[in-house]
Amino acid sequence: MQRRLIVMRHAKSSWKEPGQEDHERPLNKRGRRDAPRIAAELAERGWAPATVLCSSAVRTQETWGLMQAELESEADLELRSDFYLAGLDAVRDALEELPDAASPVLVLGHNPGWESMASTLAGEPIGMTTANAVLLEGEGESWPLALAGPWRVAAVLRPKELDPEDD
Repeated sequence: MQRRLIVMRHAKSSWKEPGQEDHERPLNKRGRRDAPRIAAELAERGWAPATVLCSSAVRTQETWGLMQAELESEADLELRSDFYLAGLDAVRDALEELPDAASPVLVLGHNPGWESMASTLAGEPIGMTTANAVLLEGEGESWPLALAGPWRVAAVLRPKELDPEDD
């Protein structure tokens, strides 16, 4: 059974509020523009997520909220405090708990863990700036079996490459 996994870094966040906790930072103007652009591209490619595992940070929740509105999605959402400053181990644990039918799955979080995770699964270095999404395909009758095997990069979505004339 094919598994589809979208590894996405949150959209660009704001640093305007001095003393604001990192976990509480919202998106800035560019972030609010880029999140729906990625969502539209996912929909066009047939990759709209059925399940979303999202860091509990404000900027990741806001990224998903804008994407959800663009997709008109009713995807299952699970907020994960363990995704803040996490990497492959935390995501692997979360994916292994999912029902076998869950696919595509969007995991939405932060660097450096997300870039490292995408590179490890893909077997090649993948840079991830804000709002980048790596679309991965794997095989396995369950998520644990799929995670044990190789993954193929179907695409890397970068907002600047979607509509270059707008940037």
